[in-house]
Amino acid sequence: MELIVNVYDMRLTKHEDGYIYGVFCTERKDKNAKPGDESSATAQAGIVRTKDLKKWERLPDLKSNSPQQRNVVLHPEFVDGKYAFYTRPQDGFIEAGTKGGIGFALCEDINNPIVGEETILDPKQYHTIKEVKNGQGPAPIKTKIGWIHLAHGVRNTAAGLRYVLYLFVTDLNEPTKVIYRPSGYFIAPENEERIGDVSNVVFSNGWIKTEDNKIYIYYASSDTRMHVATTTVEQLIDYCINTPQDPLKSYDCVQQRIELIKKNK
Repeated sequence: MELIVNVYDMRLTKHEDGYIYGVFCTERKDKNAKPGDESSATAQAGIVRTKDLKKWERLPDLKSNSPQQRNVVLHPEFVDGKYAFYTRPQDGFIEAGTKGGIGFALCEDINNPIVGEETILDPKQYHTIKEVKNGQGPAPIKTKIGWIHLAHGVRNTAAGLRYVLYLFVTDLNEPTKVIYRPSGYFIAPENEERIGDVSNVVFSNGWIKTEDNKIYIYYASSDTRMHVATTTVEQLIDYCINTPQDPLKSYDCVQQRIELIKKNK
């Protein structure tokens, strides 16, 4: 097997098959890099699983038709009797290129993890918080209105790339059908969160729903420190339902805000 140089960004999913799966990025040096280029890499999705968090089994890397994969996450339930993955197809290691967006694909056998067509359910979008690229955060949380997703979006600015977190909701029975897309960011780096190893970044791999419907969101800032934000399922539902979708034009955004202000008077 080709040497894996780096592993990172694991997402844990408690699946209905009885296992807890960890899906993470496996990074290898790009064999096609020019001589002297020591930064080009290829990324794919590695998979491990456990039942007790002590003994782990390594499965083969996920295989797809995309040149590179990052931010791959396993859905907690079977879909049509198959394992389902949220993917992020990429042309290159850094750039999403002609692909990009949060994809969805099915896998027949987790022991031989191969996915075919990747349906983009949440594409990157010009002039928004996710215009450069976006990716699934932790596995979605199941609620009465649908699956609530926490994702990260990347935008290019004069100060460099800016990473924020945002939410969207998919249908309980049709996981590729997005039913709510609240506009703007959910969490953005503020104050000291903006400064660190990789500045102006917030990123999340995990969140927890407790038995009394509290939500603990674990996120990192600027690749330097760890934070926990708290909310409830009902607050998330309220936010997702009542935050309007981005109209994607500056003029329409202004009109939207004027209407919101009028309603709140």
